[in-house]
Amino acid sequence: MKNKDNISCRELTLKQTARYLKKHDNYIILTHTSPDGDTLGSAYALYYGLNEIGKTACVLCPDVIPNKYDFFVRPTNHVHRENATVIAVDIADKKLLGALTEEFGDIVDLCIDHHITNSHYAKNLYLDTNASATAESVFELLTVMRVNINDVTARALYAGIATDTGCFKYSNVTAKTHIIAAMLYDYNINTGEINRLMFDTKSKNLLDLERRVLEGAEYHFNDKCIILSVTSEMQDITGCYGSDLEGIALISRSVEGIDIGITVKQIDKEQFKVSFRTFEKLNSAEIAKQFGGGGHKSAAAAVLKGDLASVKAQILEVVGKCMEDCNAGTSVNK
Repeated sequence: MKNKDNISCRELTLKQTARYLKKHDNYIILTHTSPDGDTLGSAYALYYGLNEIGKTACVLCPDVIPNKYDFFVRPTNHVHRENATVIAVDIADKKLLGALTEEFGDIVDLCIDHHITNSHYAKNLYLDTNASATAESVFELLTVMRVNINDVTARALYAGIATDTGCFKYSNVTAKTHIIAAMLYDYNINTGEINRLMFDTKSKNLLDLERRVLEGAEYHFNDKCIILSVTSEMQDITGCYGSDLEGIALISRSVEGIDIGITVKQIDKEQFKVSFRTFEKLNSAEIAKQFGGGGHKSAAAAVLKGDLASVKAQILEVVGKCMEDCNAGTSVNK
């Protein structure tokens, strides 16, 4: 299969990926921009696992890692760039490498992912679209490799799975997800404290930001669609940036009667990250794909250029057509 740059991408099986990881010695593990629990949990679990079998590795994140992940994040080794094998985890497209794109975007040796919209940018790809989280795949890889999983590794894996399943609430949860989680309970991971940190703890500044976002909430298409906007001004006033904002998109999922929740976060003067959260009638990945983005059926994202008004207009045009096509709304009047 070929990626967008016409570079050959070889798709690997689980066992082939395990053999690949055992074959090499020095690894640079990359996470995506605005890091969440799955990309970080997968990266650090893989890092600890590779260390266990005598491999040298480091984790590179394009953004500052939030303090809430301190329960598994540790300083990693220094690996020389020139002889390293580069691995991207939970990264569907090289554009999601953010500040690391220029240096690593075209030289990723292996991508481990679960997004159906993966663009096949890496030389080798292990893709399990049935996995609830990339961390689920990393757990299976470590198991096949017969790597000793310690308590810190287990915490990282649990964080990854819990993040991408909404603490086991989303439709991507399978029996295998629960079986793996149950196995992680055998370790000293304190799931109650992890869940409190990940899902139930907010700073006063973040609460202030959420208040401002909700005050500007817009409803469209017979109240079947909600748009939440996070402007640069809001971020500057509250001091909330990057990963601090990852929970905003979840708010749109909690509104009764909504078929699609859209969060528009300003990145700079003319760029916005748009997150889509949908239910059964709509496909987030297909909507995001029309803007050059991707993700999952119920959660996806894309980056759009323009001012806030023009970005929202672009979104509403596409979403309106999608809602008409699937009869998600009785009218597309805005």
